[in-house]
Amino acid sequence: MQMNNRHSKYRWMPTGLIALVLFAILNPAAMAQVSFGESQEINDGWLFTLTNPTHAQDPNLDVKAWRTLDLPHDWSIEGILSPTLSSCTGYLPGGVGWYRKSLDLSNLQPKEKAYLYFEGVYNRSEVYVNGQLVGKRPNGYVSFMYDITPLIYRSANNVVAVKVDHSRTADSRWYTGSGIYRDVWLIRSGEIHFDQWGVSYTTPKVEAHEALIVVKMEVKNETSQDQVVQLLNVLTDSAGVEKAVSRQSIRVKSNSVGIESAELKVDKPGLWDLNAPTLYRLHTRIIKDGQTLDQTETNVGIRSIKFDPNAGFSLNDKALMIKGVCIHHDAGCLGSAVPKAVWKRRFVTLKQLGCNALRMSHNPQAPDVYDLCDELGLLVMDEAFDEWEFPKRKWLTGWNKGTPGFEGSYDFFEQWSSRDLADMVKRDRNHPSVIMWSIGNEVDYPNDPYSYPVLDHGRINQKVYGGHLPDSPQAQRLGAIAQRLSAEVRKWDTSRPVTAALAGIIMSNETEYPSCLDIVGYNYTENRYDQDHKTYPERIIYGSENGHSMSGWNAMKNRDFIGAQFLWTGIDYLGESGRWPARGGNGGLLNYAGFIKPRGEFRRALWSETPVSYLGTSSARSRNSRSLIRQAWPMWNYQEGQRVKVLVFTNSPKAKLILNEKQVGETKDYNTETGVLMWDVSFAPGTLEVFGVDHQGHTESRYAIQTSKRPHTIMALPDQKVIDHNTGLAQVEIRIVDEDGIPVVLSDNEVTCSIRGSGKLLGLEAGNDTDMGNYNDNAQRVFKGKMIAYVQATGELKDIEITFSSPWLTSAKCAIKTK
Repeated sequence: MQMNNRHSKYRWMPTGLIALVLFAILNPAAMAQVSFGESQEINDGWLFTLTNPTHAQDPNLDVKAWRTLDLPHDWSIEGILSPTLSSCTGYLPGGVGWYRKSLDLSNLQPKEKAYLYFEGVYNRSEVYVNGQLVGKRPNGYVSFMYDITPLIYRSANNVVAVKVDHSRTADSRWYTGSGIYRDVWLIRSGEIHFDQWGVSYTTPKVEAHEALIVVKMEVKNETSQDQVVQLLNVLTDSAGVEKAVSRQSIRVKSNSVGIESAELKVDKPGLWDLNAPTLYRLHTRIIKDGQTLDQTETNVGIRSIKFDPNAGFSLNDKALMIKGVCIHHDAGCLGSAVPKAVWKRRFVTLKQLGCNALRMSHNPQAPDVYDLCDELGLLVMDEAFDEWEFPKRKWLTGWNKGTPGFEGSYDFFEQWSSRDLADMVKRDRNHPSVIMWSIGNEVDYPNDPYSYPVLDHGRINQKVYGGHLPDSPQAQRLGAIAQRLSAEVRKWDTSRPVTAALAGIIMSNETEYPSCLDIVGYNYTENRYDQDHKTYPERIIYGSENGHSMSGWNAMKNRDFIGAQFLWTGIDYLGESGRWPARGGNGGLLNYAGFIKPRGEFRRALWSETPVSYLGTSSARSRNSRSLIRQAWPMWNYQEGQRVKVLVFTNSPKAKLILNEKQVGETKDYNTETGVLMWDVSFAPGTLEVFGVDHQGHTESRYAIQTSKRPHTIMALPDQKVIDHNTGLAQVEIRIVDEDGIPVVLSDNEVTCSIRGSGKLLGLEAGNDTDMGNYNDNAQRVFKGKMIAYVQATGELKDIEITFSSPWLTSAKCAIKTK
């Protein structure tokens, strides 16, 4: 039903609706996640112990010795790095911990219900209310909710106790963290409400003049009688102007869920795309006798996606190369408890490099991550599992020592995988950024654990994979599991393709596994693109995990039928570490601190749509451009006359090098084979510049570095000067400069952070993979002359004063206001 007063926002609302709308404005995050009720974040004031006391769930247990903290919390990152621990999870500990919190529910109305919603607990969690078990959830990455109504006291405090069992410390190939590391919410609702994740939408028609939005609503009736209710949908733009309205009735049987759909037509829609990620707001309500019983708010992005076996990927009917990166869920010294602002800074930086997509490897990430992708315009490959029914090999003590172990998540896969996958899809399906669902990563890695006779065919297969192991699980099993998981995805969403990242494509091609997928991801097997495209002409192929080489980039760029690549990796991550000292995987475009590394600049030159140039230097003897790219830091400090390799990354047709206003060597043409231009230069102090020039010799871009003197001054550069007084975060970049203000890239000074006022230090991160020191104090060595400080407000309307000091250096101070 269309309303005549389209621009009189909410003037026609039923009684009781305005209060709920105001609540939604204050609490949009949780409402969008659970799709019903009134939500309250309950992160503050939890008690914690990193022990496993007997009867820890007992409400009367003496917990005076337990530590008080706020969530999210990751206890592993607070541990001590040790070479005796598992390299696979970053040489940090796991263990068993307990959390407790008291909830006053005395204002809960007689027929109101109460729920606890956990965004993520790693892992094998058990939740108790007033001493009674509510439920268990072994998966550490999925979001889950419990109805606690039958166990609560409405006239007294209620004790929530959560056991987190990460005693199988090396249960992953990367750092997981331990604890309640994401937000927790208390949800309140009446007996008639939307089901969890019960409001979803698709956009089956997207045209310039009109778009069609189909809204699916699942209404839960927990009363003993059938109920007839009205469903109201109002779509508004970012200014709050109504764009479409629907209203209908539905009869829902007692103690059941009723499902209804509605169509909304939008004239001349603003489309969600990468450069202008337009988001509408969908207001969905249940109304009975003029009263609003429940309501939810959902961000809506109108867009179309298409994958084609010959033409690759298109967004809104326009061909698009997906320039993606894989990411894990930690942030260096913060572990897995990562504030949204930290992700935003990282994603904005990745977009500046030309990145337009993220692969959530290899598990669902925090809801904040998807919200940011919607807001910033980043495509998402959402992924569920790294292991299926069998574990992969992991180094349990140190690296490459002894016999690999087999801890993992395989033991609950059969029982929980369908539900875990369904919950991922239902939670994330309203995000326009999500364009594919991945059911697995490298579960087909040959002989880890699956094998097949084809591995005996050919010298290369035997050399790389060791040949067929007949006593190992056989790869035919993959097809049946993939069929089950793909069907589970399609039960909840058919608007996006099902995919997986295949590592053993030669083996998997002998099974039903690829045919169960809508699109097939190839990990590091670009050499199979042409052959398999010819053999399987209907197969949609893309790069689900790729190296940083120029050849890997050309494998997509030069083939219309390959629509995507996802680099391993976008950001350095903890775990999957090499030999001590090594905190983790350091192959990112950004380091742990979110600073751009040389290979990030190399990728900017390949991906950027505007002219860019960069230069870095190295004293290494190697002439291999691939190995030198990692070392090409923007430093111009060497011995007089020393021969230095200068590497230039540019997307201009030509480049010239200028040292102290004189050209060095000849102007060089762009190198299509390596993407790197290289000069051998005799060092002289001063200014070294590169100019990217077009075919006519006109300058398109410029980049310069200077010789620095000794470290002299600390510079403190906060990303914002005013933050929310509750949990607002300031990210302060630390730079070491000389007396002339020139960055000292060679600096590794230790910097101490002191804070006065309403703020606390969450951590100092410099990005050095080999620094295995203490990350729990307020001092840290800078790396390449830089560091980031994470300072969080503590709840008072009181300004924060931060001081950074180091022996022999001029200190820096910055002030952060709270509001």
